This record gives sequence, C-alpha cells and structure tokens, in this order.
Amino acid sequence: MKSISQVTLLIALLFFATSCEKGLSELNENKTSATAIDPVFQLNNAIVNASFPSATTLNYELPIVQQLVTPNSGIISGGNYNQDNRDNTQVLWQNYYRNVIRNTRDVIVRTKDLPARSNLMNMARIIQAMAFMTLTDTYGNIPYTEGGLGYISQTFLPKYDQQQDIYPKLITELTEASAALNAGGTVETGDVLYGGNIAQWKKFGYSLLLRAGMRLTKVDPTKAQQVAQAAFAGGVILSNTDNAYLRTTNDYQANLSATLNSTEAANYYLTEPFVNFLKSTNDPRLSSIAIRYVGATSGPEQVPAVGSTDPAKQIGMPMGYDNGTIKAVATSKGLASFYEFSQLDRRRMAKLTAPVYFVTAGQTNLLLAEAAQRGWITSGTAADYYKTGIRSHMEQLATYDAGSAIAPSAIAEYVNANPLNPARALEQINSQYWVASFLNGPETWANFRRSGFPVLTPNPYPGKTISGAFIRRLTYPNSEISVNPENLKAAVASQGADNLDTRVWWDK
Repeated sequence: MKSISQVTLLIALLFFATSCEKGLSELNENKTSATAIDPVFQLNNAIVNASFPSATTLNYELPIVQQLVTPNSGIISGGNYNQDNRDNTQVLWQNYYRNVIRNTRDVIVRTKDLPARSNLMNMARIIQAMAFMTLTDTYGNIPYTEGGLGYISQTFLPKYDQQQDIYPKLITELTEASAALNAGGTVETGDVLYGGNIAQWKKFGYSLLLRAGMRLTKVDPTKAQQVAQAAFAGGVILSNTDNAYLRTTNDYQANLSATLNSTEAANYYLTEPFVNFLKSTNDPRLSSIAIRYVGATSGPEQVPAVGSTDPAKQIGMPMGYDNGTIKAVATSKGLASFYEFSQLDRRRMAKLTAPVYFVTAGQTNLLLAEAAQRGWITSGTAADYYKTGIRSHMEQLATYDAGSAIAPSAIAEYVNANPLNPARALEQINSQYWVASFLNGPETWANFRRSGFPVLTPNPYPGKTISGAFIRRLTYPNSEISVNPENLKAAVASQGADNLDTRVWWDK
C-alpha cells in the first residue's frame, strides 16, 4: 500500500512539473516582440547612422581643413595637434561598419530576389556605396568585398581590398543602382531620406557618382572625365529641393550638434584661416555661421546676451596653440580670454535639430564648374555653375535656422562682386567647395586632399607626430589590430605605414 502511494505521488509530481514547465515556456515567450522587420526600416537605420560622428569630424576632419579647432588636449586631441589619437580615429570605422554597412548588406540580401522591392534594394546599394566611399577615403585600404558580412556569411575576419580596386566597384554600384531605380515600381514611402521619391534618389545616386569620378582627377584623369560625363548625363542634384540630408528632431539629434551643445560647448572655435577667408570677400555667410561672446572669460559666460554675429567683430582662433599657449595669443589680440574667439553658433547652425547634409546642390554645381573648366562638360559654363554653387549654399543656410538665412540681395551682391577668374578657376572653385561643404567633415577633407585647395598654411603646433604638412589619412582601429591582425598587416604592407602621413591611392 505504501508503494502504491509513493508511485501515485511521483506521478502527480511529474504531472505538476510538466504543467509548470509548459506554463513557464508560455510565460517566457514575448508576445509583442517582432519576429521580422520591414527592410525599409533597416535602410533608415543605416541612413541615420551615416550622420558624421563628432569624434572624427570635430577632432580630425574640421581641424585638418582648418575650419574648427580646439586648443584643448586629452580625449579631444587629434587634428588640433597633428597627433594620432586612436580613441577618435576609430569612431567612424566602427560606426559605419556596425550600423551602416551591416544594415545595407542585410537589406540587399533580403530584397535581391524580390522584384517588388527592387527600388529598396537599389536605394540600399547607393547608401552602402556612399558609406564605403567615406571609409576608403578616410582609411585607404578597407574590407570592401567581405566587409559587413559577419552576420550574413559569418565572415568575421574580412580581407582588405586595395583602394584602386574599390573605386571601380563603387562606380559600378552607383551607375547600376541609379539606373535601375524605377519610378513605376513600388514606392518606399517609409524611406526617411526622400520618402520614396525615385527621381530624387536617382539624382542623389548620380551626384555621388560625380563625386567618385572627380576623386580620380590626379590618379586617372581619363577615367575621371568619363565618370563625370556619365553622372552628368544621368542627372545630378542641381537644386536645393533635391538635397540629400538627414532631418533631425529633439529625439534624433545631429551628432555634431549634440556634442557642441553639451560637454564640449566651450571647447571648439572657428579658425583664423576660415574666418579671414570669409572676411576677405565680405562673405555674408560669416554672419550666418559665427558668433562671438564678447568679454567672456569662461564657458558659462558664453551667453546670448553678450553674443555678437556682426561679421566685423568675428575673430578666428589661430592654429598651432594649446590650452597654455593660446592665452597669450588672446591677450595680444585684446581679448579677455580664449573663450572670446568666434565659435560656430550652436543656437543656429549647430542647434540640436540642425539638418545633416550628405550631398547638396552647392557641392554638385561646384564640381560641375570644375568639370566644365577642365573641358569635360560642354553644357553650361564653369562661371555659371560656379555662381549657382555659391548661391545654392547661401540659400541652404536658411534650413539650419531662420536666423542664418541670407537676404537675396546680399547673395546677388556677393555673387556679382566675386566672379570666376579663369586664371585662378580651380583654386576659386575648390575654395568655395571648402565653404559649401562646411560641417560635412569627410567630404571637406577629401576634396582638400584631392584638389590642394584652399591653400592653407600647415598647422605649426610644435608637438606634432606627422612628418608631412597635413594629415593624409586616419589610422586603423585598435580593434582591427587585436582581432584581425593578419589581414590588417597585409593591407599595411600594400598601402604603407599605418600612420597619419600615408596617402590613400587617389591622393597623389
């Protein structure tokens, strides 16, 4: 009898345990978690993350091209001192591979066999090409063929492609993807860049193609001409209504703006070369961009009540000084402290909801001006594209803030007073491109290396670690050195030393 009772109890316990396990299984199942995601949202994730990371833009690209600089050291040092700070040089690489390339790769794989999502696939190809162009322009040889395939094919240690092999593939991608976009196909209304507008996506793709072609002017001018002509024939961005830019909100803020409105608000200043360049031609953009907090002796004293946007009062910070030496420079200029040098106005152009521009009519018209000046394009004149490029950028400033808008009369006066001089055309065009690309760090720096303009005096900081006049590329991340060393070594052996002096392929 006792045995029967024990068996009965054991059966009851097993039944109870099984019931509990079933209940726990159901309890642990997330009834609201998505099991699939529309790939258009992955494309949007890639677009949002293509916004330029402030660690590289503020600490390398803009100081190198002498538009913004900080006298301070520590975690924000880099281009201000011509020194290698791998905490900052790695940020673009890690963000783009983890958040842009990974998503575009997945979108392309998921949609390549779905004719109804053909437009989405080609949009992803264009964004991916833009990201890879930025990466290879910044670092040189990079994982391209195998880059971003860790999730898709478990390629965790990708091989590096040489830049001279990457650029033809980028040109092919942009050419094919732009041509394949079909206005009669599915409209991807969830796209955050253009809302699925195929005509605008085509212009964006062909404008990137023009940019890629012009990169080759020093290393392969024949190919550069062919690509520029093909891009122009396809149709590029010529009006601000077609600009490719990320719209931001208080919830999704621009990276650079978020940095300049928080802990680093008092650390970055407009440079003397940039301010003086705008002053030299009475450029009305200076009053749209700059603010100077007159009499400020600390960051907390940089308040609107003492802020002046008067162009005549702007004083740029000279290059080559640190936190200790800049104080005497400020005193010599009659300033209360270095906090009184002009800054990018973080309440207008660098406000939290400022747009992030990838490709603009100002940039594209100026590239066409150069192409026309070289005789590669015969439809339209270099002088006309030059004027339109300047005018487009001046009009674009109103989209940052109403307080940055330039009056049409001031724009007309400037354009008429500063025509293109054929004897100095390439210098003028690319110096204007420098201004028109302000805040687009990767593009400003790339075009400066490509064209050699504007003519800038090298940063004279005495503690520099480069041997040349300017930083030519950024160094690879420490994560690659520790995790993917063999492929990295092969890339370095092909390209040259992993330092700030080594030039990328097209930068000859």
